[in-house]
Amino acid sequence: MTRILILTRHAKSSWDSPGLGDHDRPLNKRGRKSAPAIAAWLRHHGWLPDEVLSSTSTRTRETWDRMGLQADKVSFHSALYHADSKVMLRELSGATEPAVLMLGHNPGIADFANRLVRQPPNHTRFFDYPTCATTVMSFDINSWAEVQWQTGTVLGFTIPRELIE
Repeated sequence: MTRILILTRHAKSSWDSPGLGDHDRPLNKRGRKSAPAIAAWLRHHGWLPDEVLSSTSTRTRETWDRMGLQADKVSFHSALYHADSKVMLRELSGATEPAVLMLGHNPGIADFANRLVRQPPNHTRFFDYPTCATTVMSFDINSWAEVQWQTGTVLGFTIPRELIE
């Protein structure tokens, strides 16, 4: 069975309130434009999630809300807040739906994407994974618990700058 994984780093967050803790920072103006642009790109290609696994941070929650997509299951995991790639893999292994969107943070999500793909996309920004960068990959597996490093086939990669004029 083919399973689809969408890895999205949260959109650009605001630093306007210095007293606000990192977990509670909302999106800034650019971030509020980036999330729907990424969602439109996903819709255009037919890459829509059935399940969402997101960090609990305000900026990941707001990124998901502003994407305006629907999913059968949406869950927020404190373990995904600044998670490393091993934690992200563990959280993904519990997913049950065929198409999963994970929303997270750098450096973990960039490392996770890099470790999962067989061959990285030919894109200069894949390795630093700027805000709202999104990779879509497929796996020929029956269960998310079967995912192994370097087995994902990249279907697409983009960043908001390529989508917003």
